[in-house]
Amino acid sequence: MNHNDAPQYPIRVAAQLIGVSVHTLRMYEREGLIIPFKDGSKHRRYSQTDIDRLRCLRDAINRDKISIEGIKRIFALIPCWRVIGCPDSERISCPAYNGHTKPCWMFNHKNICSRQECRTCTVYKDLSNCDAVKGILRNYFSTHLATMEKK
Repeated sequence: MNHNDAPQYPIRVAAQLIGVSVHTLRMYEREGLIIPFKDGSKHRRYSQTDIDRLRCLRDAINRDKISIEGIKRIFALIPCWRVIGCPDSERISCPAYNGHTKPCWMFNHKNICSRQECRTCTVYKDLSNCDAVKGILRNYFSTHLATMEKK
């Protein structure tokens, strides 16, 4: 595990670091924007990567005026099936592939994803950085558009 991914901050400290209330962090969790680590007693812990992700989210909400629903929709557009190499046979019944209202980590998967914890999945982890989200979307759409132009 990368040092930045180690759960180290309790919820109160994490809230202070990003300048929000504990209630707001819990709401972000309910909305699927963050998946905190939970220890054996179900206490939430946040890593430095989580703090970076939360700062990115706060900037999107406060500076860029993107609503929580808008952020969820942006995350829902991430081609998770392409990132993890999900076979066509599993995509057919995948709610993340077929939907567009919430990110893949908010679904109860019964496919290739069911073998992995969402918090450790590359799709979720790579989205902790705002620039990574843009890069993933840019790469997907440029590849997709190039394919369409060849037809």
